Amino acid sequence: MRQLIVTEFISIDGVVEAPGGEPGHRSAGWTLKDIEFDPDSYELKASEQEETTALLLGRTSYEAFAPVWPTMAEFAEYNAMPRYVVSTTLEGDDPRWPATVLRSLDDVAALKRTEGGPIAVHGSASLARSLADADLVDRYHLLVFPVLLGAGKRLFSETDRDKTMLRLVDSTSYPNGIQKQVLEVVH
Repeated sequence: MRQLIVTEFISIDGVVEAPGGEPGHRSAGWTLKDIEFDPDSYELKASEQEETTALLLGRTSYEAFAPVWPTMAEFAEYNAMPRYVVSTTLEGDDPRWPATVLRSLDDVAALKRTEGGPIAVHGSASLARSLADADLVDRYHLLVFPVLLGAGKRLFSETDRDKTMLRLVDSTSYPNGIQKQVLEVVH
């Protein structure tokens, strides 16, 4: 069974919306503002490209990434691997960044049962919440930023569900206040 990894930039209060400047959030670009850039704090992103073998995105993130990521040299490995988009409304993929459209969480579960390596979910807050609620997430890669945003899409839903135990398998604190947390879901 393939591992499903949710990877996020996240504020201390759990917000994952608009970290890179995507429109619609009053603090858009919050990972780039007021926090000193330290390339070491982003090493997790480089290792993810080496470890994962496919991308899984929600429609909103896919539509935001499709016009940009194919032109970014630092995402060469992501641009070369298979991509999947979970959407009930997307009619077709973006020819600039082709992807296979999955229509349901059952389709995601079926993808996990195929042969291959880990699948990474970037951004895609609504999808990440749904995947967690369906017990499909195996690991979280979080870069926790020292900021409270107060409002915005959060990583975890408020669904009334049983407790989920996590095991911290790697962590680092960086001088700029960012913390890396790699957590495995205990099944």
